[in-house]
Amino acid sequence: MSIWWSLHLRRDAASVPLARRLLMGTMETAGVDPDISYDLSVALSEACANAVEHGGSGTASESAGAYRVTAYLDGEKCRIEVADSGPGFPALRGRAAQAVRPAPDRPDPDCAENGRGLFLIQELADHVHFVNRPGRGGAVVSFDKILKWKKDAPLVAV
Repeated sequence: MSIWWSLHLRRDAASVPLARRLLMGTMETAGVDPDISYDLSVALSEACANAVEHGGSGTASESAGAYRVTAYLDGEKCRIEVADSGPGFPALRGRAAQAVRPAPDRPDPDCAENGRGLFLIQELADHVHFVNRPGRGGAVVSFDKILKWKKDAPLVAV
């Protein structure tokens, strides 16, 4: 079984629950275990919130006010990508596209929010990549997780 979808969303807080509900509905329909669905939906929410908060270039162009979410349920794995048109991850600027971990191993307990979303994504997913897009600019957060299925799931992977 293979399912994929892609959304082009405005950088607006209201877009975050929209993406989350679409992912949850897709996984529920496919028969993915609810705990796995929940983990992925929280990770997606954090990635989208990051794109909404940091993903603009500050210009008036249309792409500066948008970000893209793509989800793939393919076989036994779900892969999610969130791409924005912002300045990218500061730790990666000036480097070739490569995956790194810009978030600390543990968020600073004295810091209310910074870094917690990226840390949560790393804890909830099996594999995580943070890259800056070369040329066009922007950040891409991609992560995947091995799926577990409900008993008698309607779209169980073959």
